[in-house]
Amino acid sequence: MSIADAPVEVDLPTHLDLPDTDGKPVENAYEHPQSALLSDVLLPVLNRLHPDDNYFVGADTGIYWHHTKPDPLTGCKSPDWYYVPNVPRTLDGEFRRSYVLWQEGIRPLIVMEYVSGSGAEERDDTPFTGKFWVYERGIAAVYYAIWDTAQKQLDVHELVRGRYQLLPPDSTGRVWIPEMEVGIGPWRGEYHGYTADWLRVWDRNGVLLPTAEERWDAARRLAEQEHKRAEAEKQRAETERHRAEKLAARLRELGVDPDTV
Repeated sequence: MSIADAPVEVDLPTHLDLPDTDGKPVENAYEHPQSALLSDVLLPVLNRLHPDDNYFVGADTGIYWHHTKPDPLTGCKSPDWYYVPNVPRTLDGEFRRSYVLWQEGIRPLIVMEYVSGSGAEERDDTPFTGKFWVYERGIAAVYYAIWDTAQKQLDVHELVRGRYQLLPPDSTGRVWIPEMEVGIGPWRGEYHGYTADWLRVWDRNGVLLPTAEERWDAARRLAEQEHKRAEAEKQRAETERHRAEKLAARLRELGVDPDTV
């Protein structure tokens, strides 16, 4: 039994009572745009999967998995990005300050960490403190993804009988997440002015899910193409009208009523 499955205690603190920051700085400037990119491309997917709008996406937001005193932060981890299905986005009429596992009772489907150093921190299985141990045994997230942009390496672990098993990528380097109906994998390109190796998302047909900006650009190009097509059709019709008028005039010169031809 994981700690997340332990019996619910009474009078435990809620997200309104617990610290909403661990005081640690974001480790590098890459983290925020990478998390924004994931949330950006997955928004249409999650809205389709949750027509009731009940899901929560967190980025560097604490997950309280174990109530500890006197310092509650020892029972908290803040993944770089995570997704929890079937919970309201807001709680107690406010934006969530954190995700409190004993308050919600629903574990994240996936948590992600972006490697900033050697990757040892993300793979640390020290009981109660190491990220790998906490995500596997404390929070018990269904998937734990470790993305090392420097090495262009994505490791996705699936929780099987209480232990993480590494999922092999397919021939394209992507790993399929069936509950989300998407595959995740490396992609090199530009996002928010940064050209880098990013973690991106594809659908079941292998189509790269576009960002909001890419969707807007595609819609703009389509509108421009439609405008050009309409202008070409208008020009073609105008040319045809002039041709018909010239033919009618020539027939009249020959004494032929064009309406009878």
